[in-house]
Amino acid sequence: MASFTRRPASPRQRLRTPLIAAGALVLSVTLAGCGSAPAESTGGARESTGATGTTQARPGRPAPDSAESVAPVVPARLPGVGPTTLAGIPGNARQVVLVTGRGKDSPVSQVALYRRTGAGWERGATWPAHNALKGWTDDHHAGDLRSPIGVFSLTDAGGLRPDPGTKLPYDRSVGFTIAGTGFEGESLAGSFDYVVAINYNHVPGTSPLDWTRPLGAGKGGGIWLHVDHGGPTHGCVSLAQEHMRELMRTLDPAQHPVIVMGDAKSLAR
Repeated sequence: MASFTRRPASPRQRLRTPLIAAGALVLSVTLAGCGSAPAESTGGARESTGATGTTQARPGRPAPDSAESVAPVVPARLPGVGPTTLAGIPGNARQVVLVTGRGKDSPVSQVALYRRTGAGWERGATWPAHNALKGWTDDHHAGDLRSPIGVFSLTDAGGLRPDPGTKLPYDRSVGFTIAGTGFEGESLAGSFDYVVAINYNHVPGTSPLDWTRPLGAGKGGGIWLHVDHGGPTHGCVSLAQEHMRELMRTLDPAQHPVIVMGDAKSLAR
């Protein structure tokens, strides 16, 4: 595998030769993404209290159009995240990608972006997403078709297409080419146009294509945020292409972004 060099705010794009030839079989992938091992194949209202024709605020309350009356409420804690999960979020993390699964065995989830402020966690964009075919697990293994539950850092990005403007190191490579069909017969082409490595069994500071597995190959790897292909994944979290581009432009390594992911019941622990 070609070397991967971390870069500052202006990433240097580069093309590399494919790591693996694209496969034509159903669910065959060309690299160790989406939970597969290298050799695996697979996919306000106003108050009228004055004279007729006038409106006025009640004494002691802010005027209807004042900033105070429309200021958003910023939660002190991440909604739906219990003490055990919260304890896993590093103190220096200022950005959180919160992935909440519909159920332990469901491939449907929601992604919400949060930014830590002096008042608490400010919510940003919210998008629909997919996760693994069989749902979620606290003990992920290669091939189990479940996404790992936990808190993981986000440090590295890449894709088949040019850098969309991310501040993360970006590895552009034809190694992100993918072919075949997903679990519902949908085409997988373009799924890896944009990816962000989820640091589950992945070495931070290396390309998403790096096959090094610190926990061992049996614990799987290649768990990414990537472009949604319209169906469940092998272990990754997928978003529509425009949402992936927005996410990648939002993530800032200076804010130490992390992803908090799992089904709602598990996250509430």
